[in-house]
Amino acid sequence: MAVTKKLRFEVFKRDGFQCSYCGKSPPEVVLECDHITPKSAGGKDEINNLITACFDCNRGKSNISLDKAPQSLVDNLQVLKEKEEQLAEYQKLIRKIERRIQKDIEEINEVYSSYFPKHELSDKFKNASLKRFLKFLPVSEIKDAMSRACSIVPDRNDSIRYFCGICWRQIKGD
Repeated sequence: MAVTKKLRFEVFKRDGFQCSYCGKSPPEVVLECDHITPKSAGGKDEINNLITACFDCNRGKSNISLDKAPQSLVDNLQVLKEKEEQLAEYQKLIRKIERRIQKDIEEINEVYSSYFPKHELSDKFKNASLKRFLKFLPVSEIKDAMSRACSIVPDRNDSIRYFCGICWRQIKGD
């Protein structure tokens, strides 16, 4: 498999469109992708094994493996590690937020079930309407709205419609 144009562009972009060996950029030089571990030594055509090199530097290196990575690669590795750490922290935060939202939804469902024993809100309602309301209103206001709706309207389905009306009015500031 050869290095695709898309992959070549990604390598050039990552390396700032300059030769990792001499620092020259177009139009002064023609850029190429160089294999860090040569293909003849089992190197792969993948972004972490490619580096930007100008025509002259790439020909001078030939198929010799790099004993020491150029500073730009070391810097890119550091940036990549930082991005991975940030992504892991972001995903951890998203899971924490989702657990909180699920806890809030279950608390609202418990209010509903306290008025209509043996019944609970549908998963579709929980994952659509309640999640939407939780984006705009504190859980305490939503629980109060559920309690008011269920205590005023004795029919389960009508109480849900009334509850939604209360929440939308609160969101709109009416």
